[in-house]
Amino acid sequence: MSRRCELTGKGVMVGNNVSHANNKTKRRFLPNLNDVTLQSEALGQGFKLRISAAALRTVDHRGGLDAFLAKAKDAELSAKALKIKKDIAKAQAAA
Repeated sequence: MSRRCELTGKGVMVGNNVSHANNKTKRRFLPNLNDVTLQSEALGQGFKLRISAAALRTVDHRGGLDAFLAKAKDAELSAKALKIKKDIAKAQAAA
């Protein structure tokens, strides 16, 4: 399982631990990923996604999964999220 947010594309970053003596050793900054189930109003079902805590706050702020995916760039989304976005667009066009 990759350490990448399915909605924002946020991933692992690298940097250095810097000691008091200014010694530098490599380290990894991991994103705060959570397994959540988000509900889609247009499709009437839930989807299990692995997203960052920041993405979860953004989804809530924008008014749900449907509104978030409508504004999201396709390049940032995972394949699973892209399929959900297309399904939601089809359902909204039909309604």
